[in-house]
Amino acid sequence: MITVHHLNNSRSQRVLWLLEELGLEYEVRRYERDPVTMLAPPELRAVHPLGKSPVITEGDLVLAESGAIVEYLVETHGQGRLVPAPGTAQRLRYRYWLHYAEGSAMPPLLLKLVFDRIGKAKMPFFAKPVARAIAARAKDSFIQPQIDQHLDYMEGELGRSRWFAGDEFSAADVQISFPLEAAAARAGLDASRPRLMEFLARIHARPAYQRALARGGEYSIVS
Repeated sequence: MITVHHLNNSRSQRVLWLLEELGLEYEVRRYERDPVTMLAPPELRAVHPLGKSPVITEGDLVLAESGAIVEYLVETHGQGRLVPAPGTAQRLRYRYWLHYAEGSAMPPLLLKLVFDRIGKAKMPFFAKPVARAIAARAKDSFIQPQIDQHLDYMEGELGRSRWFAGDEFSAADVQISFPLEAAAARAGLDASRPRLMEFLARIHARPAYQRALARGGEYSIVS
């Protein structure tokens, strides 16, 4: 049995979604973020030394990293579903977006999250103006322009095909969902990029996505 070690409001939600798309049986072990630090609880370190989510276990297997989990599930349990045929241009695009989601799209979004928190953090009153000014300058001059560049790029790529790897839905769309949801929640993704917004509307309407929400619990990034 596949077990998903599921942290609330995290990347592990898309693992639940993928499992629902594949129609696989699985169980969910829930973990809650610290309400102050928003970090994963120490109990996750008993599953994987880094103490982060997502992690899946199956028999003796312990596997972390979203992209590795997606590839494992599709290759081991997918029976050819949700992946383009080998040797095709679509297969190469599929592989690209699997890696792009975490390797390129997420870093500036994480930077924005960190610098947003710097601006709101408790500190001596005399330090607040300096810290907030530095955070605002970093966001305005570097972080948000990087995010906008990636959003424009992805908007343009969806002009090539209905889904990211081609005209058929694939696990690459599951993988890219989290950075796009994060961008819509806190980084300026809106109706000015209609293809991306339409992509989000389509994935949110999928029955498997809705079933994953029911299994995973509150997912405030899209609420």
